[in-house]
Amino acid sequence: MSAEPIVGVVVPSAEGTVPPEARQMYPNGVEFISTGLGLQSLSPRGYDAVIDNIVGAAQSLAAQGAAAIAVSGTSLTFYRGSAFHEELKTNVRDATGLPVTTMSTGVVEGLRAMGVRRVAVGTAYIDEVNRRLHQFLTDSDFEVLVLEGLGLEGFGAPSQVTEADVQALGERVFAAAPEAEGILISCGGLRTLDLTPRLEDACGVPVVSSRPAALWSAVRLVGHSGHAPGYGRLLAMDTPAPVAS
Repeated sequence: MSAEPIVGVVVPSAEGTVPPEARQMYPNGVEFISTGLGLQSLSPRGYDAVIDNIVGAAQSLAAQGAAAIAVSGTSLTFYRGSAFHEELKTNVRDATGLPVTTMSTGVVEGLRAMGVRRVAVGTAYIDEVNRRLHQFLTDSDFEVLVLEGLGLEGFGAPSQVTEADVQALGERVFAAAPEAEGILISCGGLRTLDLTPRLEDACGVPVVSSRPAALWSAVRLVGHSGHAPGYGRLLAMDTPAPVAS
């Protein structure tokens, strides 16, 4: 058993490996274990095929010693809307007895922590998923000023997008809505951790993105401050976790 608190991560991929950003952000003070769902496509059809397996996956992580559960997959957790998202967290919490967060929770908490309400959004998604994200963010009390997706549906496609292309997407959505208080890059498959400071410097506003925000939210459930300097404004914060939700 690890001497450090363990965060159990339910990941969309079939391989079920811990995201590399976890150790890059948090080399000390917390351990990570993971299990995968085998998501095949970034579409409602793809999400429907795996959504009912999340609770069982969380239970397996709890049995391995996890002290908190993080459900990855931004679109996987928001696609059925805000009410279902809250129900999903409740179901995982009830089944495991552990504090729970999701990737969607992470981006919402991250935007709020940065004081962002009016947001410019770039995503990996197809139009249908973008529409659902727009509604989810609106229901979460954000004003979405612009939302542009890359139109990707294959599960592995976002990981093939270069950091330069993600940065260009962020700069593009901010240029379309320069009154935005922050930028959201949504999709855990997009590589954003290292480019975040550059995008913040280019646009002058905070940048919140799926995978870093999810990991930040997760470690705070086990008493870590979430502090990971060098990766942008959100991760520069050193704030204890709120009561788990």
